[in-house]
Amino acid sequence: MNKANENLREEIIRMSGVNPKKCMRCGKCSATCPAFDEMEYHPHQFVNMVESGDIEPLLNSDSLYKCLSCFACIERCPRSVEPAKLVEAVRLSVIRRQGENHLTANDIPALIDDEMPQQAIVSAFRKYTK
Repeated sequence: MNKANENLREEIIRMSGVNPKKCMRCGKCSATCPAFDEMEYHPHQFVNMVESGDIEPLLNSDSLYKCLSCFACIERCPRSVEPAKLVEAVRLSVIRRQGENHLTANDIPALIDDEMPQQAIVSAFRKYTK
């Protein structure tokens, strides 16, 4: 693992407060994820990729924006690994890069309709910065 990946890995672990080494790769987090079918990388894969330092594919993945931030994976994890916090930390790392925000505040009203769950709206607002 090169120095830049190691620094990014340490930053993500620090921001999330998660110890990815606790993961035993049981897959319960992914099994309970309501966005599983939409995600390229599933919660257990996020944890494994952060642990191994293979973060670049995560930074470029749409899976960051498919996560509903519902924390079902956190509730289901027998080892309290908290994959959703890692997803949020990786997303924040992308957002902190100048000009790489996935959504702007002005994009969100056009995406909302009467049938959209409130959870999705809150999740959308977490995915942009002012």
